Amino acid sequence: MKKRHQFLAVALLIQIPLFAYPILRLCHWLRMDYLQTATVLLPLFFSQIVAKLYLKNAKYGPLFWLRRGADLWLGISPLLFCMVIATEVPIALGWIAEYYAALMVILLASLLMVYSVINAYSPSVVKIQLSSTKVTSALRFAQITDVHIGSRSSAFLSRVMEKVNRLDIDFLCITGDFIDATGVTEQSLSALRSCHVPVYFSIGNHERYEDLDAILHRLKKLGVIVLRSDTATHGEVQLIGIDDAENPSQVPRELATIKLDAKQFLLLMYHRPRGLSAAAKAGVDLMISGHTHNGQIVPFNFVVARVFEQTVGLFQEGVTRLYVSPGTGTWGPVMRLGSRGEVTLFEVQPLTSTANVAL
Repeated sequence: MKKRHQFLAVALLIQIPLFAYPILRLCHWLRMDYLQTATVLLPLFFSQIVAKLYLKNAKYGPLFWLRRGADLWLGISPLLFCMVIATEVPIALGWIAEYYAALMVILLASLLMVYSVINAYSPSVVKIQLSSTKVTSALRFAQITDVHIGSRSSAFLSRVMEKVNRLDIDFLCITGDFIDATGVTEQSLSALRSCHVPVYFSIGNHERYEDLDAILHRLKKLGVIVLRSDTATHGEVQLIGIDDAENPSQVPRELATIKLDAKQFLLLMYHRPRGLSAAAKAGVDLMISGHTHNGQIVPFNFVVARVFEQTVGLFQEGVTRLYVSPGTGTWGPVMRLGSRGEVTLFEVQPLTSTANVAL
């Protein structure tokens, strides 16, 4: 009960500037009376409290769509807040009438919301080309991460797997946050059965928050190879999977307990983009991560960049590379604005030892 009260207090403090201000200003600019303003303000102002406390487990029917609507409002509200603040200036200078300014803000916010929803449903295939002296023939594998089944549907997973199955790859890596809800059924994950190559999985933070043991049992039944501070060999590749943890020492601590084969191409799967230095010291060739979503929705990308030094893209320390995916799915609002979901295709070409080593 204490935690619920704390959540309500924090939520209200955040919602006053984020939700109340833009709604009240827009209603004022549109010359709406008190009753009309209250009719708009109250449902939107309390939407997140209702959604998080009472609609969290709604998966079907009207309540599910109410939760989806609350998520969309959460996604667009920071942008709407910024737009309203920016509009105060031309209104104060008399460059535009309040009524028409409000209509422009609402129209622009609506268009951006529609675009961001469409964008969230269509992850692209992004190719990353590397080279290594440790492979004698071309290595091709794919990464998906942060799919968030639970927040996202089994139909979305089917679309993702269709993209994966069109790729000519040796194996598939799933680097955590594949599932973010309790009770996601084996049937909901059945699209994994369509994968024609081995699938390797390391857990993310959201699996830890939910029914982890049940999740891992379902994935194993679907043929997924789960790596928890463990390794697997695939041809010339040694895959290493480490459980996600908030502790910044997780990667160096776990790598110290794992036997690595320096002659093989060492591929480390770790959900969050932390531990590059430890991976480099251990001789890892490539580390792949996700977690950041690249902010998912503007302006959250600026917040994420303050938390993680490596937010999205390819990074290097010594001969070790780190690739941070922006994620395949979405969490919370089914929206992407200023970011794009992806299925990452890695191509590692052989490189002779006499040449300049890229990996």
